[in-house]
Amino acid sequence: MTPSILFDNSYSRLPDRFFARLPPTQVSCPRLVLVNRDLATDLGIDPSYLESEAGVQMLAGNTVPEGAEPIAMAYAGHQFGGWVPSLGDGRALLLGETVGLDGARWGVQLKGSGPTPFSRNADGRAWIGPVIREYVVSEALQALGIAATRALAMVTTGEPVYREAAFPGAVLTRVSSCYVRFGTFQYFYARNDIPALKILAEYVIAHLYPEAKSAKQPILSLLNCVVARQAQLIADWMGIGFIHGVMNTDNMSLAGETIDFGPCAFMDGFHPYKVFSSIDHGGRYAYSNQPAVGLWNLAQFATTLIPLLGEDQPKAIAAVTDSVNEFQDAYNRAWMQVFSRKLGLARSCDGDNQLINSFLEMLAAANGDFSIAFRLLSEMDACKMSALKLRGIFTDSVRFDNWLSQWKKRLEAERRPASARQKAMLSSNPMFIPRNHRIEQAISAAIQGNFQILEDLMAVLSQPYSEQPEYAEYALGPSPSEIVTRTFCGT
Repeated sequence: MTPSILFDNSYSRLPDRFFARLPPTQVSCPRLVLVNRDLATDLGIDPSYLESEAGVQMLAGNTVPEGAEPIAMAYAGHQFGGWVPSLGDGRALLLGETVGLDGARWGVQLKGSGPTPFSRNADGRAWIGPVIREYVVSEALQALGIAATRALAMVTTGEPVYREAAFPGAVLTRVSSCYVRFGTFQYFYARNDIPALKILAEYVIAHLYPEAKSAKQPILSLLNCVVARQAQLIADWMGIGFIHGVMNTDNMSLAGETIDFGPCAFMDGFHPYKVFSSIDHGGRYAYSNQPAVGLWNLAQFATTLIPLLGEDQPKAIAAVTDSVNEFQDAYNRAWMQVFSRKLGLARSCDGDNQLINSFLEMLAAANGDFSIAFRLLSEMDACKMSALKLRGIFTDSVRFDNWLSQWKKRLEAERRPASARQKAMLSSNPMFIPRNHRIEQAISAAIQGNFQILEDLMAVLSQPYSEQPEYAEYALGPSPSEIVTRTFCGT
C-alpha cells in the first residue's frame, strides 16, 4: 500500500531560520493504539493506510512519507511570566501539511518523536500518560464545540521513557490549522529580525485571516482577529470548567485553538481559583485567572507587531494598545453568551450577569460539581428527581430556593416554550466531560497494555450532550478516593 497523505507544505518554504530540518528518531517496536478514522477521512487520508504496517511505521517516525519535510519550529515565550528567548519544538516535528476535503489546510505533527535542536538536553520523547491525556482532551473539546488541535493517531514505541519511573513510550500524531504561536513572533522580535516578523505576519494572514489582507491596516486587523478569537476561546473554556494549566505565550495559538495539553484538567467540584497543574505553585493559571492571563499574553504578542506598523512608534503603540484593550469587552460578551445559553436565556436583560454569578457563587460555596449542576438545571422541567438532586448540591438551600425563584421568573419573561429552552440548555450543558479520574484510569490500564478503558472513554466523549444510558456512570463525579488534585506536564 502506498502512502495516502498528499503533502503541500507551506511553512517549510519559509526561510531556514524559522525551523530546524531533521528526521524523527526511530523506535524499536511501534504498535498502533488508536486512529481517528473520521478525522482521517475529513483530511482526505485513507484510514486503512494509517492502520497498515506502513502507516504505523510513519506514525511512529520510523519512516518519512513521500512529500513530507520534517521540521522543528522555532519560537520563544514567557513561561509563568519569565522570559525564555529560545524554546521551539523540543519533542515534536511538523511532517508537513495536507489539504482536507473542505479545502482547509492542516499541519500534521508527530509529538514525542525524539530530540531536536530545541530540546535543551531533554529526550524529546513522550510517555503514554500525556499522550493519552492530549488525545482524550483535544477530541473531547472538539466534540464539545470548542476550537482545539485534533488527535489523528496514537502509537506506542516499544521503548521505555524515564520520568519518575520507566513508562511505556508513545507518539501522538496531531493536526492543527496552524502551529504558529505568540512565542513564534516573540522569537523574531527578541532578535530584532523585522524581515522575519513581516514574513510571519504575512504567512498568518494568508493562512488564517485572509480578510485582514484587504484591510486598511492589515497588521492591526490581524491583531484584532487574534484578540477576538482568544476572547471566544477562553470564554468557551470557562463555560465547561476547563483549566488549560500552562498558558505560557509559547502555548497560545494564533489560530485561536486550544493547544498543548500538558497539566490541563476539567473541574469536578467548582471553585474559581481551582488549580491542578503541579508546577503552577502560585496559581497564575487558575480557572478564574485565565481571562487576565489571556489579556497579558495578547499584550506580549501585540508588542511584536509594533515594528510592522510604521516609523511613528507612539502611534503604533497606541494602536495596538487600543486593540488589546478590546479583549475585555469581547471576552465579557462571549462569557455572557456562553453562560446565558447554559441558563437557558435567549436574550439579554438587566440582571443576567448577577443571576449567573449568584449561581456560580452558590456552587463554589458548596464545592458542587460544575458539569452535573448545570446538567441538572437543564433537566429540571422534565424530571422532578433532577430538581431534587440539584437542590441537594447546595449547602444553603434557602439561598438556592430564592435563586431558583428568580431564575424561573426570568425565564417566564422570555415567553419561550419550555421544550425549546430545555433543548437549547441540553445542547449547552454536557452530560459527559473527560473527568480527570477517568483519564487516570485509562492511563493506568494502558501502562499495563489494556486500552479498552481508553476506547470506551473515547466512545462516550464523542457524544457529550447525549444521554447514553449504557454509559451513565461516566457522567458521575469521582468518589473521594478517585479525586485528582494534581496534573503533570509529562516532560
